[in-house]
Amino acid sequence: MKTDPESIASQWLSHLTVERGLSANTLSNYERDISRYCSWLTDVGINNFSRITTADVENYVAYLRREGLASSSAGRALVVARGLHRFAVSEGYVGVDVAHDVQPPSGSKHLPDTLSIAEVTKLIEAIPEGEEASAEDLRDRALLELLYGTGARISEILALSVDDLDNCDGIIRFLGKGSKERIVPVGGKAIAAAHHYLVRGRPQLHKGKTSALFLNKRGGPLSRQSAWAILKSSAERAHLHQDISPHTLRHSFATHLLEGGADVRVVQELLGHSSVTTTQIYTHITAENLRAVWATSHPRA
Repeated sequence: MKTDPESIASQWLSHLTVERGLSANTLSNYERDISRYCSWLTDVGINNFSRITTADVENYVAYLRREGLASSSAGRALVVARGLHRFAVSEGYVGVDVAHDVQPPSGSKHLPDTLSIAEVTKLIEAIPEGEEASAEDLRDRALLELLYGTGARISEILALSVDDLDNCDGIIRFLGKGSKERIVPVGGKAIAAAHHYLVRGRPQLHKGKTSALFLNKRGGPLSRQSAWAILKSSAERAHLHQDISPHTLRHSFATHLLEGGADVRVVQELLGHSSVTTTQIYTHITAENLRAVWATSHPRA
């Protein structure tokens, strides 16, 4: 029975692929992090999994920080290493999980970049609509309306087919991380923009190749890179100078819902977060907004 870290890591990755149904992107991240961990173990002379100690795992995290990784990235790498150690215990390779009590590096929590409601409006309305709008304009406006209107990840939006929008009754089903399905209500503005694109824009782009909702000029599915370019072009037209990405609209969706009084667990469901802890970062943003308003408005601030 091979007990070197690389062999056990290979078995764990196979287990994740077959048993857990993780997305290709998530698996790629796991492979990168676990390869880095195994390489480090080799560099420090550990070639048998049973020889790894808690101090070794702690030293690995310290090494990542010395290499310049942010605390959040080092924390994610630790999560992957912990997963490997849990697997090694469950499969009987070792008797003790030496990584269980290793703490992630502390660091200031990064608050996601968001736009104000007025800035989101400027971003979307910078794209022409009506009779003068081109097929690409109608597509781009529908894309931005759906990103902000649903809070979905760009990969989820680009995976939509025409059938997902036809007769959707104001509800869209998304297949998120880990193949988890969730339903998200869609507002009237996003539905209207999508309808205009389906009726007037998409037929001009469609070359009979695909049922994907969003198409490029050649009639193929729109890529993530093209979606980013659409956002950056719209931001320039709206004279917004922030570095705006599809995730900026997702963050803005969550923040604006919480500022409007939505329950954090409802927002968790809409975003498809497996834990409410992930969603609670947005409550820090709204709290900061409250402090800013108080500081500028209260006579004794």
